Amino acid sequence: MTQRFGPDNATLTVQTRRTGAAAKAGHDLLLLVTRWEGELEVDGEPVAASLTADSTSLRVQKGEGGMMPLGDDDKANIHQTIDDEVLKRGDIAFRSTSIDGGRVQGELTLGSTTRPIAFDLDATEGKVAATLTVTQSDFGMKPYSALFGTLKVHDEVVVSLQSR
Repeated sequence: MTQRFGPDNATLTVQTRRTGAAAKAGHDLLLLVTRWEGELEVDGEPVAASLTADSTSLRVQKGEGGMMPLGDDDKANIHQTIDDEVLKRGDIAFRSTSIDGGRVQGELTLGSTTRPIAFDLDATEGKVAATLTVTQSDFGMKPYSALFGTLKVHDEVVVSLQSR
């Protein structure tokens, strides 16, 4: 049996944290991926998983911290920066290579780089939940920085999937 997931029945988010000497000026962000699809093949237990996402569909849901609240212009600038400088409109895809119990091993593609990654998957009663940490530099991505490098996005971001 194949279960399909997407924005209509699940939430895919990316959380970023700020670091650096000027971290107080920035925001920790919660980004919602608005265009994506995933599949989970189940034969009693999960046996295969895949996911693709449109890298241009990340939208700021929340910004915590910072000297000032995020306005609509700030959110638009963040979206543009993600598209042009961080993800560069590249592919985002995951394919499992094995699932043992709740442990998923697979390959994650960000842009032109594919690397192995592992995470825990909770799949019970038709619901799924997973959280994984992605180190941007492992995929050849330079974490965003501003103010001459004194405000940076932490190299590790947290990706979460939660079905409803």
